[in-house]
Amino acid sequence: MFLVTGITGNVGGATATHLLAQGKKLRALVRDRAKAARWVDQGVELIDGDWNDATAIERALEGVDGAFIMLPAVWAPSPDFREAKGVIANYVEALTKAPPPRMVALSSMGANRTSGLGMITALSLLEQGFRDLTLPIAYVRAGGFFENFLYGLHVAQGGTLPVYYNPTNRKSTMVATNDIGAEVARLLSGPAWSGHRVIELGSMVSADEVAAQLGEVMKLDVKAFAVPRAEWPAAFEQFGIPKGQTGPAETMFEAVNSGWMALGGKGTEHVAGTTSARDVFEAARNAAKA
Repeated sequence: MFLVTGITGNVGGATATHLLAQGKKLRALVRDRAKAARWVDQGVELIDGDWNDATAIERALEGVDGAFIMLPAVWAPSPDFREAKGVIANYVEALTKAPPPRMVALSSMGANRTSGLGMITALSLLEQGFRDLTLPIAYVRAGGFFENFLYGLHVAQGGTLPVYYNPTNRKSTMVATNDIGAEVARLLSGPAWSGHRVIELGSMVSADEVAAQLGEVMKLDVKAFAVPRAEWPAAFEQFGIPKGQTGPAETMFEAVNSGWMALGGKGTEHVAGTTSARDVFEAARNAAKA
């Protein structure tokens, strides 16, 4: 039995799919049973609660062979990151009382840094918060998600994909959530390990390459266009981030563009992705047609 958090999201869902394909039994911590109904149909046991409830997390951990842990994405965190700190404290309390034989935590490239990360600071805090736990932990430092470009299927009809990567031909670490789920499942069900380990997950891809692969799916000539820096706040507000709170998202992209968030952390393992941006766009388009 394995615990999967965030099962109604992309990464948690991908992890659950890969574990179920291996014939594993799963448990999920969920806040809304209705959203998780399709997982119940596949035999997943649901535990009511969320990451803001240490008692619920402890209950979900009891008796499992391994656990996948992640933080909720907060695009407009408080200046002191109290949202992440609260969840991390709950995890530490629960993991201390009911430690699983092994655990995989979703992190991010750049989490080895302690400053200049913007919203990724939450994942640096996660790794720091788990540092004193003695159970075997694997931190999966994933690159930027290809799924974050899916807006291109709607906005690139004119042949332009607006991006926040500048220059657009500079390569940075990117990965599909399917590959994250596959790696987490491999770690949870594979050979045991001791201590803490870090896996950097993804391949070096440029925004230009992502745009070209989007164009192949859309049968258009699509070019990446770097949104001018001065226009970032307004653009992020259009994505739903409140006015005046876009700083953490801006800093995150600045860290990627400057190379501050990158591969090559000391003592890390590296796993390349096998799912391309093209695969992600194709799957999304096919799902929309179904």
